[in-house]
Amino acid sequence: MKKVHLMMMGGVLLCLTGMAQTDTTLQEKSTADTLRVGSIIIIKNGKEDKSEDTRHKEWNTHRSRWKNKVSTNWFVVDLGFANHDDKTNYGTIEAQSFVHGSTLAHPAGESDFNVKTGSFNLNVWLFMQRMSLYKQVVNLKYGAGIELYKYYYKSDIRYIEAPNPYVERQNITFKRNKLAFDYVTVPLMLNINPNPGHKNGGLNISVGASASYLYGARNKQKSDDLGKQKFAGDFNLERWKLAYIAELGLGPVRLYGSYAITPLHQYGVDQHPYAVGVRFSSW
Repeated sequence: MKKVHLMMMGGVLLCLTGMAQTDTTLQEKSTADTLRVGSIIIIKNGKEDKSEDTRHKEWNTHRSRWKNKVSTNWFVVDLGFANHDDKTNYGTIEAQSFVHGSTLAHPAGESDFNVKTGSFNLNVWLFMQRMSLYKQVVNLKYGAGIELYKYYYKSDIRYIEAPNPYVERQNITFKRNKLAFDYVTVPLMLNINPNPGHKNGGLNISVGASASYLYGARNKQKSDDLGKQKFAGDFNLERWKLAYIAELGLGPVRLYGSYAITPLHQYGVDQHPYAVGVRFSSW
């Protein structure tokens, strides 16, 4: 009987020794990829387990890099001189029929659409952003805003809104004859800034294009005979406008320019609006 007890005790001792050795082996194999809770060892299969603090730091680092790469300018304003490049062939029937009231003695011509020097362009950009493409020397500039054009005509013409809009010569002398047309515009430019660390901005240039959509047009007139009059409509103006645009920075001074690729009217005359002026912007 004693031999049986001795054999049982020996077996127990062997089991305990084996368990101790197994536990020691697991402890030795425990690495940063394992987690021990009491006598339980959890293997993470090599997947990274980031703490909340680590994720927060990484997010701040990402946001800081984005802020260094992108800068925003709010409410940029342009003010400049506006006119149009008249490429119309007034010898065509289409051009002559677009201007009503013209005769063989006085056919329609460029003088019907001449604008005064006081004609202007006012742009209000809700925002403009500059995103660095290469060390803030080569940048992408883009934004969104509205463009307002005011043409003051020298002649006594009136835009007539009809199923087929046209322009009519009036037998009234206008003190003021204004055509106003407004666009929602998105510009996109490539900006070159050789000295990004310059205190006043240094010399930089931007070139690109813009896409616009016409959202309103008005023909306002003032005369002794009829007083003030206002007519609203599309007036045969093109809904969409594509334009070449450019900006030149000389220290704190910013100059801008735009030239419409698409004509102002859908038919009749071929006129391309352009504007040149000053941009009030911090960069």
